[in-house]
Amino acid sequence: MSSSGTPTSRFPSAVYADRISRASALAREAGLDGLLITPGPDLRYLLGSRAESFERLTCLVIPASGDTATVVVPRLELASLAESAASELGLRIRDWVDGVDPYRAVAELLPTPARTAVADAMPALHLIPLASALGSLPVLATAVLRELRMIKDDDEIDALRRAGRAIDRVHGRMGEFLKVGRTEAEIAADITAAILEEGHTEAAFVIVGSGPHGADPHHEVSERVIESGDVVVIDIGGPVEPGYNSDSTRTYSMGEPDPVVAKRFAVLEQAHAAAVGLVRPGVTAEAVDTAARDLLAAQGLADAFVHRTGHGIGLSVHEEPYIVAGNSMELAEGMAFSVEPGIYFQGEWGARIEDIVIVTADGCEPVNTRPHGLGVLPG
Repeated sequence: MSSSGTPTSRFPSAVYADRISRASALAREAGLDGLLITPGPDLRYLLGSRAESFERLTCLVIPASGDTATVVVPRLELASLAESAASELGLRIRDWVDGVDPYRAVAELLPTPARTAVADAMPALHLIPLASALGSLPVLATAVLRELRMIKDDDEIDALRRAGRAIDRVHGRMGEFLKVGRTEAEIAADITAAILEEGHTEAAFVIVGSGPHGADPHHEVSERVIESGDVVVIDIGGPVEPGYNSDSTRTYSMGEPDPVVAKRFAVLEQAHAAAVGLVRPGVTAEAVDTAARDLLAAQGLADAFVHRTGHGIGLSVHEEPYIVAGNSMELAEGMAFSVEPGIYFQGEWGARIEDIVIVTADGCEPVNTRPHGLGVLPG
């Protein structure tokens, strides 16, 4: 935050210095020689950089030895580092021009052969020549960086709260947009504008799933016209500065719902509440998934719940931890993730309730506070 309280594009440089130092230490513990981070969420987390990935290599090289990190960057892209914390941290900048081998430049900063881990978002365009220059195939840095990115600090939590409030304000305006006779696409256009108006830098996704389209969890929008009696799933989100995302789903009924719809939705509400109510340190991710799934199964709706209960969120909309069967990871204070059970009936309708929650010392804090019930709009 700036001194005026206005969100800024990145955190203070000391935050990034600490992250790079801890990343180096974790790489050392993992038996690596270094981390190679190309543009994407990991680079933004470690350096506050919004650089993009092009055919020319940009790479943050973090030695596990604790030596000063280096940014290998095309001279054409030096300006992309201006907004990052690179200069304030005193990182070495090794720029290169066309005709120079940037992969060799990276390899020269590490032992040969080097044991390295690369950002998940690194394109194969860069991974293959880097592996050749390094003399060994890198592994993914997921296991190292997830230990940092999963546990949000106070600034990150504040950003997620602001994102949650912003998307709640959009859901609070749904009566302006969601009306019988309008198409999903028309409604989505208005929602997209509202997402920006309410403080996001972009609309990362807008799902308007009406009637049978609501039975497809990843339906986006179409030219289908909203009809009286429709059940409509609205799943929306996007980033707020400095890049932390919102993600919230509510389900609406165009007019009073059919009794069967109302009964099944009430069970979904109970499943959502059961899952949220279980979240606290020490509980496993899969236990939260089971809490929602078992309640739905007890009411004969097991087959209607076709996806995991949640996903981590931060600089990426989907990141670890994943709230899914088989994930025995114990929740810890500072983790942030969605809780979003859903029920889907192919060719008929679907429903989902989604909040982002942050694990606290003795439970969790939902950042979304809109009512969870089926929102009834004029039909």
